[in-house]
Amino acid sequence: MASYNGEAYIKEQLNSILCQLSDCDELIVSDDGSTDRTLSIIKEFNDERIRLFRSPDNRGVTENFEFALKQARGDYIFLADQDDIWEKDKIKIMAGYLKEFDLVVSDCMIMDKNGRKLADSYFKIRHSGTGVIKNICQNTYMGCCMAFKKKILDKVFPFPKHVPMHDWWIGLVADTFGETLFCSEQLVCYRRHGQNETPIDGQSRLRLKQRFVHRTALACGLFKLWVKKNSVPLVSFRR
Repeated sequence: MASYNGEAYIKEQLNSILCQLSDCDELIVSDDGSTDRTLSIIKEFNDERIRLFRSPDNRGVTENFEFALKQARGDYIFLADQDDIWEKDKIKIMAGYLKEFDLVVSDCMIMDKNGRKLADSYFKIRHSGTGVIKNICQNTYMGCCMAFKKKILDKVFPFPKHVPMHDWWIGLVADTFGETLFCSEQLVCYRRHGQNETPIDGQSRLRLKQRFVHRTALACGLFKLWVKKNSVPLVSFRR
C-alpha cells in the first residue's frame, strides 16, 4: 500500500485487509510524506504484520509503489490503495487463481466518497481484459485490483523512465512474459473522490504529446526486456 494524506479512509481499508492476513503475512505501507493523521492511524493498530516506511519527500505514486514493492518478502503480492475496501474473500479467491496464473486482476464495484454505489462493474466501463496492444492503447490493469507472483518483480525492476503508472507497467510485463487473468469476481469496493490519480472512464486528461511519451516508454521498455530474454550470446573463435 502506498499512502499519502489518507486519514479519511485508511482505517477502514486497513481493517478490511488485516482481517484476511495470516500471522506470517505482511502489510507493507510506504508513506509519501503525509502531513495529516495518516501515520498516527496506522501506528494505532499496533499490529506486527504492518511494516511502515516513511519518505521524507513526496516521491509520487509510481516511485512510492516501486519502493514498497522492493520491500516485499512474500510469494504473492497484492497491491492496495489507501481509500478502498477489500471484500472479505479477496485474498482467498485471488490466491486460488495465482496457483495457475502469474498475475490476476479482479473486477470491482465503484463507490463515491461516502460509500454510495456508482457502478456495479469497472470491467464493463473500461472493457477490461488481457492483450499487450490493447493495454498499451488503454490501460485496464488496475493496481488496486491486482495480485501477482513475486517472480514478476524480477522483470519489472527498475521501472523505465517516463512510465506513467506502476500498475500499467507491471500488467504489461506480466501479459508479455507470463499468464494473466481478469477474473469476474468483484473483490474491491473502489472509492472515487476528488483526489484519485486516474480517471474512471479511461480518457486521459494529459496532452497528446505526453500520452505519446508514456506509451513509447512502455513499448520501448517491453522491447528491451524481450531482447534481453531472447538474445543469444555472441561467441567468437580463433583458428
